[in-house]
Order: sequence, then C-alpha cells, then structure tokens
Amino acid sequence: MIDILNTETLLFMIPVAAVIAMVFALYFYRDIFSKDTGTPEMQKISNAIREGAMAYLARQYKTIGIISVILAAILGIAGALEAFGDSDKWTIALAFLIGAGFSILSGYIGMYISVNANIRTASAARRSLGEAFRCSFRGGAISGIAVATLSLLGVFTLVVLFDAFFGGNMTFTLETIIGYAFGASFAALFAQLGGGIYTKAADVGADLVGKVEAGIPEDDPRNPAVIADLVGDNVGDCAGRGADIFESTAAEIIGAMVIGLAVTKLAPSMGQEWLFFPLVLIAFGLIASLVGIFVVRMKNDETDLYRTLNLGYYVTAILIVASLVFLTWYMLPEDTWYYFLGCGLIGIGLGIAIIYITQYYTAGSHRPVKQIAKASETGPATNVIEGIAMGLETTVMPVIAIILAIIGTYVLGSMAGVGPQEEFMFGIYGTAVGTIAMLASSAFILAEDTFGPITDNAGGIAEMSNQPKEVRNRTDKLDSAGNTTKALTKGYAMGSAALAAFLLFAAYFEIVAIKQSQKTGVDVSLYDIFIGHGVNIGNPVIFVGALLGGMLVFFFAALAIRAVGTAAGAMIENVRTQFRNNPGIMEGTSEPDYAQCVDIATRGALKAMVLPALLPILVPVTFGLLYRFAFPEHAPYAVGALIMVGTIVGILMANFLNNGGGAWDNAKKYIEEGNHGGKGSPTHAAAVVGDTIGDPFKDTAGPSIHVLVKLLATISLVTAVLFIA
Repeated sequence: MIDILNTETLLFMIPVAAVIAMVFALYFYRDIFSKDTGTPEMQKISNAIREGAMAYLARQYKTIGIISVILAAILGIAGALEAFGDSDKWTIALAFLIGAGFSILSGYIGMYISVNANIRTASAARRSLGEAFRCSFRGGAISGIAVATLSLLGVFTLVVLFDAFFGGNMTFTLETIIGYAFGASFAALFAQLGGGIYTKAADVGADLVGKVEAGIPEDDPRNPAVIADLVGDNVGDCAGRGADIFESTAAEIIGAMVIGLAVTKLAPSMGQEWLFFPLVLIAFGLIASLVGIFVVRMKNDETDLYRTLNLGYYVTAILIVASLVFLTWYMLPEDTWYYFLGCGLIGIGLGIAIIYITQYYTAGSHRPVKQIAKASETGPATNVIEGIAMGLETTVMPVIAIILAIIGTYVLGSMAGVGPQEEFMFGIYGTAVGTIAMLASSAFILAEDTFGPITDNAGGIAEMSNQPKEVRNRTDKLDSAGNTTKALTKGYAMGSAALAAFLLFAAYFEIVAIKQSQKTGVDVSLYDIFIGHGVNIGNPVIFVGALLGGMLVFFFAALAIRAVGTAAGAMIENVRTQFRNNPGIMEGTSEPDYAQCVDIATRGALKAMVLPALLPILVPVTFGLLYRFAFPEHAPYAVGALIMVGTIVGILMANFLNNGGGAWDNAKKYIEEGNHGGKGSPTHAAAVVGDTIGDPFKDTAGPSIHVLVKLLATISLVTAVLFIA
C-alpha cells in the first residue's frame, strides 16, 4: 500500500481542500440564486437561451457518450489481450470512462451556472454595476471551484482505489489512471471543438447579416441569429472551457506523478514525497484560489473592474508562492528543496508573463490592436493582411517566455542531482514542478473565464428586453472586462499546455521505458532512452513521424475553421431568407424564428466535430501500429517524434490563432468606441470582416489545438504498449 511517511497529514489536506471548496461553491450558489430574475421580457429571453443551450448539450453529450463507450470497449479488449496488454489492464478502460464522465460533468456545471447567472446579472444591472459584477463573477467562481475540485478529487480518489486494487504497485496504478487523463482530454476536445463551431457559426451569421447588411445593433431582437449567438457563448466558453481546464489539470497532475515515480525509483530514501507533491500543491492552490475569489469585491459606486479582478489574482498568486515555499521545504530534500522552489516560481512567473503578453496583443490600448484598426481605413484587404501579420508576430514573445521557463526549470532542477542521471531526472522533475505551480491557480482563472460569457449574455438580455440606456452601459462595462478575461484565460491555457507538453512528452518515454523493461526483462530507464537512444529525426524513418505530427495540426485547424464557415453560411442564408420573406421583422411588428437558427448551429456543430476530434486518436495509434510491424525498433521513437513536432507546431499555431483573432476582435471594438470614424463607417465595415475571420481562429480552432496537443500525449501514454514489439 502507499507509503506516505511524513506526508500523511498533507495528503489528508486534499479531501479537506475539496470539502472547503464545495462549501464556498454552495455559499456562492445560494447567494446568486437568491437574486431576482428580472422582468417577464428578460425571463422570456433567458429561458430561450437556457433551453437552446441545454438541448445542444444533451445532443452533444449523447454523441460523446456513444463514442466514449465504443472506445472504452476497444481499450478493454486490447488490455485483455496478452499480445498487447498486461494483467488487469482492462482497468484503463474504466479510468477512461470516469475521466470522460467527469470532463462532461465539468462542462455541464459551467453551462448550468452560466445560463442561470446571466439573467440575474442582467436584473442586478438595473440597480448597480457593483451588484451585477458580484453576481456575474461569483457565477464564474462556482464553475471554477467545481471544476478544479472535480479534477483534484478524481485523481486522488483513483490513485487510492487503484493502489489498493493493485496491491500497492504504484507503477500499475499510474499506468491505469493515465486512462483517466485520456478520457478527460478526449471529452474536452469534443466539448471545446463542438462548442466553438456552434458559437462562431452563430456569431458570424449574426454579425454579417445583422451589423453589416441590415445595419442593426449587436444583440438586436430583430436578428433571427441573436439567440443562437447567446446560446453559443455558453456552449463554447462555459461548457467547452470547463471541460478544457478540467482535463488540463488532470492530465498534468498525472504526468507530473509519472515523472515523480521515476524520481522516487532513483532517490528512494525520500519515500514517495516526489510522487505526491503535485497533488498536494494543487490542493493548496485550490485553497489559495478560494481566498482570491473571495476578495474580489467592488462597491456599488466603483467603476474599475480590472483593479478588483487583478487584486484577486495577485492575492491568489501570493498565497500559492507561500504554499510553494512551505511544501518544497517540508516535502522535498532539505539540502535541495530551494531548487524546486525556484522551479515553481518560474512556472508562476510564466503564467503572469503569458497574461501580460496576451493583454498587450489583444487589448485596445496597445500598438497591435491600434495598428489593425488603422489598417482598416483602407478596406477589408489591408485589415486582413495586418491582422494575419500581427497574429504571426504574436508567437514570438510567448515562445521566448516558454523557452526561458523550460530551460530555467530544467537547469534549476538538475542542480539538485549528483551525476548525469540524477541531474537529468531532477531537471525533468523541476519542469513538472513549474507546470503544476502555474496550474495551481486554475480555479481562479476559470472563474474569470466563465465571468465573460455570463456578462456577454447579460448584455444581450438587457438589449433584447429594451432596458434603459444606463442598464446597458453597465452591462457593456461588464462585457468589456469579460472579453479581456476570456482572452487572458486562453493565453494562460496555452502557456500551461506548452510547459506541460515537455512534461507529458517525458512521461510518454517513461512509460515506454517501463514497457520495454517488462517485455525484455532488461531494466531500462527514462535516462537510458533519452541519452542512449533519443528521438533522432535525422533518421528518415523517425523524421516521417515528425512530419506527420506537424501536418496533423494544420489539417485539424483547417477542418475546424471550415466547419465554422459551412455552418455560418447556412446561418446567413436563413437570416437573409427570414428578412426577405417577413418584412415585419425589421419593422418590429413580427418576431423572427429564433429556433431555426439554433437548430442550424446545433446540427452544424455536431456533424462537423466528430472527424477532427478523432484525428489525434486515429493518427498516432494507426501510425504506431504500422511501425510496430514495419520498423519495430523505431516505432515508439517515431510516435515520440510525432508527439514532439505536433506539440511544437500546435503551440505556435494556437498562439497565432488565439492572439490574432483576439486582436481582430478588439480592433473592431476600438473603432466602435468612436475611433477612425466609429460605428457605421467604411472603416468599421472593414473591421467587421476582419473580426469575422478572427472568430473561428480565437474561439474554435485556437482553443481546441491546445487540447489536441495534450490529447496526442495522453493517447500515446495509454497505447505505448502497442508500439513495442
């Protein structure tokens, strides 16, 4: 059984932190649901949004569930076959289903809270900005707390249960719960991709026909696509991102534990503190996030939303630093703990750096957005050219920050070792500590993210129910802050994925080392594989895997973006037809058919999400199996090259899409504030075109790619045994 030595008390903090977190979530839940739901007109719009969102989610989750069960059956059969699996490895299939189920539950929680907090936020805005802000942020906080708690508690519970099942064999336990990470990533990719296709198909359709062709304001009730657009904010930014953050935390905790197990074998005198340090740090980070969330308050006459949001984040970061100091000192070797403290501080620093870099490229007060807005004066073509160029430029600073973080954590960690093998393994573990430290604030980050679509929906409800101008002004301020927090969250998620990519890549080769040892009877370590063999892309057989990994990212992005274009085209035709066949819509004498647009977005998303979501499963597994028989000596390394290059290209592509799309969006908003001619000008029309192109970049393909990167790693971790002859 687990030998936890002097970490027993700290491990007990994991369920304690989970209980405390749920108490906070219930407190916020009661506070929000005690608020009124506004006027009958507001309730009618809110009910339409809720019904559309829940109907879509039910259909999407049915699709994910069917595919998950089929995939679990395949995993179970493969695990039971002596030629491929190990004894009792059918348990991977069980862990996979639990991970997928929890990921789906995370998305559902985010959706449920959002579609009930939006109406209460809109109603609160009739009274004061402070009350509306408190309602919307606490709604986001419930989602953030619940998702982070599910992720932590799920990993901890499975470790305890499977450790008992396998009689204390932690190697078997971790090999099994990798299935949990795979299930979480699998469901998250479907949720993020499907939600992204839905929301952007609706948004593009609503903007092009409503704003550009008909000349009516955003969220105007005469626009047939407006309800679908508001539904899309929830299915993409709430359900999709909730599942995304859940799988990020789960996959990276498990990856860090795999590396911790390798270090435990190398330095057994420390017991299993190396193994459980990531879990304990995430638990302390959850408590820190709760405190940070609780201090986010503003008075009713206060107008600076960013100040109070930043205060909450800085409080969270300071408490995580304090926790990091204590835990590294208490759990890690007394003569080297400070090296790993430095690794954790670098990870936290990377998170802050990525947030500021994202803000620089996407906020309207800085050069990039202003430059795109200026380019719009000469038409859509120059807007698009400048936007693409700026998106490409946005890859530079994040990559430099990631490079410095990886090198810094590896070098600091290696200083704790004596001799080449220890230096290498402690360096990899240092990167793991940096990754987990960065992820420790995930509950607060997700609270900020879900705050965005809640405020966006609140603004739509206020506009469609014809609330007074001062109410709309308040919701506009909330919406503006929400747009910024959504952009920052995407940058944070991509930064953590990039740092974790190296961690998961190392974890893959640790599993390969374990499997090779089991199959050959010769003890092989991660150090032996990296130093003795490595991934030599100078070998044509392995180079092919690298090339395939890079291509996979481009093909995935193409499918995702094209899906939005196809669904948006159908949406545009429907809106045009409604305007043409029913003149009373524009006159305000008859109501448009919102349900048609909701159905178009739903069918388009569900149909288009399946193929791209299956690509990161089918490609590496098929490639690895072919190589097992064609080039058995090179198979695991060729798959490793696929993961490595797919990860590198994915990081660059996701930054380009996320930040480029965000800059296009805010350039349009900058013009709408009265710059370069303001709303209705030719400059504004050009900026709307750029924003329309950027929509599937930043809300569909971009966020999905960093899930793709981790799914490539987790599927390879689960199926590594298949590639070893």
